[in-house]
Amino acid sequence: MGEIKVKDIYKGQQIFILVFLLLWGKTILVSITEFQTSIQNLNQWMILVLNPWCFLIVFLCLISMRNPIKQHFYLLLFMATVSCILYANILYYRVFTDFITIPLFMLGGNLSKLGSSIFSIIHWYDIVYFSDLILIIFLLQKGKTTFTDNWKKFKFTELSPLFTVVLIVLIVNLGLANIERPQLLSRSFDRELLVKNVGIYNYHLYDAYLHTNARAHRVLASEEEFSRINDSIGEKNDLSQLDSYGIAKGKNVILIAAESLQNFVINNTVNGEEITPFLNELISDSIYFEEFYHQTAQGKSSDAEFLMNNSLFPLSRGAVFFSHASNKYHALPEIMNNHGYFTSSLHGNNGSFWNRNLMYRQLGYNRFYTQDDYRIDRENSVGWGLKDIKFMEQSVGHLSHMPQPFYANLITLTNHYPFDLDEEDMYIGRYNSKSNTLNKYFPTVRYMDESLKVLFENLKEKDLYENSMIIIYGDHNGISANHNRDMSTYLEKEITPFVETELQQVPLIIHIPGMEGKVISTVSGQIDFRPTLLHLLGIDEEKQTILGNNLFSREREDLVILRDGSFITDDVVYTNEHCYSKKTGIQTDNSLCLPYKENVKKQLNYSDRIIYGDLLRFDKNLHEN
Repeated sequence: MGEIKVKDIYKGQQIFILVFLLLWGKTILVSITEFQTSIQNLNQWMILVLNPWCFLIVFLCLISMRNPIKQHFYLLLFMATVSCILYANILYYRVFTDFITIPLFMLGGNLSKLGSSIFSIIHWYDIVYFSDLILIIFLLQKGKTTFTDNWKKFKFTELSPLFTVVLIVLIVNLGLANIERPQLLSRSFDRELLVKNVGIYNYHLYDAYLHTNARAHRVLASEEEFSRINDSIGEKNDLSQLDSYGIAKGKNVILIAAESLQNFVINNTVNGEEITPFLNELISDSIYFEEFYHQTAQGKSSDAEFLMNNSLFPLSRGAVFFSHASNKYHALPEIMNNHGYFTSSLHGNNGSFWNRNLMYRQLGYNRFYTQDDYRIDRENSVGWGLKDIKFMEQSVGHLSHMPQPFYANLITLTNHYPFDLDEEDMYIGRYNSKSNTLNKYFPTVRYMDESLKVLFENLKEKDLYENSMIIIYGDHNGISANHNRDMSTYLEKEITPFVETELQQVPLIIHIPGMEGKVISTVSGQIDFRPTLLHLLGIDEEKQTILGNNLFSREREDLVILRDGSFITDDVVYTNEHCYSKKTGIQTDNSLCLPYKENVKKQLNYSDRIIYGDLLRFDKNLHEN
């Protein structure tokens, strides 16, 4: 065999070089424009430039090792796949400021129901992201050209110089990334940090590894592991001596998941008009937790339900409702069943959305009311389904026929991205900013507020009000970080990482007819709801495997953990690797946050192990029940 010359590798392979340059350039363009990758130093510039190399070169080399007749097909397939991966992440990032994970693909059934949500984030100029593919198709269709002459099948030995370059680039890339963020790969929950330092393609490969590893956890899980975690969590304090214990004993529980309702709209105005006039009035004679945080991740509304019912954290990737719907749980609906409550969930949408029809069986609901149980037509629906006012009116009809006491979970719809609303349903006008999303958000919040007023009126008409505890909570944020510039204009302050974390507050309002109102300012989160509710109902449930705490306990640690590893206490806020004073919002010494970090990491790890390992199947107390 004669000596292999480097120039022979490139002979007749200009099309591959062109494809590499196009995909490389497109990836960098998307990173800067769509993923808003911030570049602060030379290291970060080098990482941005280098991180697409390895993935692109390796796959292009593998294609060049195929039969020349098939190389055209594989080249186009590769470009189409890369373009689709990039574009899918672009669309997801525009809404959630996050990146897709493999478990999210399990949510594919949801896509058919997204409707206007998808169309609202697709822009005409997005064709640019597929223009490289169109160009290569055009060149290949021309037949023999300068770009496509002398197609050849390469051997591995001939491409070894390129593979050596790939290895060197990979080592340099990871070295620079480790300088920027030590122990990078241990922070799998921080997808933005991963993508920034290893690149979108390598991130997806790493995500595939994480997914495979997670699937193996259940096989390796054991009763001993469950016992160790349970011992570490420890028993929750008996708080039956507190005045708040059992104050709603025997009452119906009506839990309303207020879609995308953030706390900043409460007692606030837009264009001089109140955004939530009914809720503002309701708060005066309710228990209102004004620093209550949503703790959801990619599962959004389903994560909120999981948190509230199980007092466990959601997963950092995907949605538990999809990926672990067959797990054993000892959820709130099941507990309520065991104490004589009829349990139900009501939602004016398809029962399979978020896989609720399957997950609800595991949670223990007696009945799930879906769109088949409602009168829905073009006049009374918008966006995602039945309008909230009509939903509340018809839902009270269902509640009036339930055996009492009941536990009913009502899920609203209208205040859902992209916040579409018919003109006749607008109680206030749109906001005026460059963010159409923020502009439309306020009228749909106002409409939902009106629907809650209708709910209360109908409950009184059906004689259900006096014997019910009515709880309203925001399930997750509605305005993502993509709209920070316009949010800063509305709030009249800069949206720093501290403020962005504070904006994750959602309302929690507990209304018990006849009780005096109270505002509770201690930091709290959705994971604390379950033990708090059982306390108010006077229900003792021993040996629960939960991570939340009763919010009426004076002994609870004031700590709220967010799924991305951020946390909030009464004194500090930790986010984006920085510590902030809770009082001033100014960055402070990281040592003030250090005492909490190990506990935060431990609690997230416990929750993940319980879910991935399906550890509650080892709980002998559940089997005895």
